[in-house]
Amino acid sequence: MKKIIVAVSLVYSTAFSFAQDGKANFTKAFQQQNNGKSWIEINEVKELVHIMIAVTKFGLGNDDMVQQQGDYYQDVLKQFKPFQNEPILITFDSLLQKSPLNYVFLTGNAISYDFNNDTLLANDIYSIPADEVNKIRITENPITTYKTAIENFAKKSSFRQFYALHQPVYNNVISDYEKNANLGRQWKWLERNFTTRVNSYQILCSPLINGLNYTGAFTDGDFKLIQMILPPIIHNEKWTAAFTEAFNTRGMFTEIDHNYVRKPGEKYEKEINEALKDREKWVNVKVYGTEYYHTPLHVFNEYMTFAVFLLYCEEVFKKDPETLKATYEDVNGVMVKQRGFIKMKAFADYLVTLRNANKNKKIEALYPALVQWCAKQ
Repeated sequence: MKKIIVAVSLVYSTAFSFAQDGKANFTKAFQQQNNGKSWIEINEVKELVHIMIAVTKFGLGNDDMVQQQGDYYQDVLKQFKPFQNEPILITFDSLLQKSPLNYVFLTGNAISYDFNNDTLLANDIYSIPADEVNKIRITENPITTYKTAIENFAKKSSFRQFYALHQPVYNNVISDYEKNANLGRQWKWLERNFTTRVNSYQILCSPLINGLNYTGAFTDGDFKLIQMILPPIIHNEKWTAAFTEAFNTRGMFTEIDHNYVRKPGEKYEKEINEALKDREKWVNVKVYGTEYYHTPLHVFNEYMTFAVFLLYCEEVFKKDPETLKATYEDVNGVMVKQRGFIKMKAFADYLVTLRNANKNKKIEALYPALVQWCAKQ
């Protein structure tokens, strides 16, 4: 079984962690082509599914899940909203009403098909790339289940013409990532500071993605691919260029480093579960979303995910104290006030202190001391 870990957030400032198994077959040609590389893609079938979700009643009423600002969204509404009473959209709406996790099952499995004219053909890389989320497992790819209806919707709504016409929009999203995301720098930093190794990174984006982001780690033999489902780069005219980079790095970095903090966390799981057994010391259980962190290890790993991002910022922005301060305040504000991780500042500060005293050590080597500190809180 190929293992995939998914971190999902229903609003940009809220993240939930899920374990998920996915199936992938990385051919020798695929591995040779992508080893050591990263790329950004707006996948055609996946974009179709995002559009279909956007014009369901659920999608129209959920601006956390669907980005409802901008010209692209208006173009989507103009062309596709007239079809919102199509049976397949009513089906999608019922699935989303039943559970927002079906967003992951639908969009996550869309990459297993490609268009051949008006027909969807299963590709030879993925079969069911998203088959388990938060202990909810599916046994059949929903794109396979609804394949004919999806094909019919695409043809009836002229989706493929829409997708072709909007290539300049997609190209701008991709070039913005290439210019502002610094994925390569994040990748190098993480592999310099952890023992985990990844062969390739893929960002799957859409102008319609807003707050619900997730990350998959596929392993086939010795080849490991990290796949991130993320929104476009966010810009704000009030931000400096440096803070724009820091803010957008946060969204990506805290998806990527789940795959690096998880392994040492599992090594010290017994100690972590004991140190964080008093749950209400670590999370405000009244805050929505904390219920998705079922165990002390899940809570610890989420603290580590954001604390390691701050370690990264300590190095990258060490000559820019203003940006570093703003980033600290942003992360601590989000984690404490919005997400309920009430010891974020103390946790991150202690990790920074540990790192400054052990600059030549991998971050895994800091876990025992950090866990001991947690036990004393």
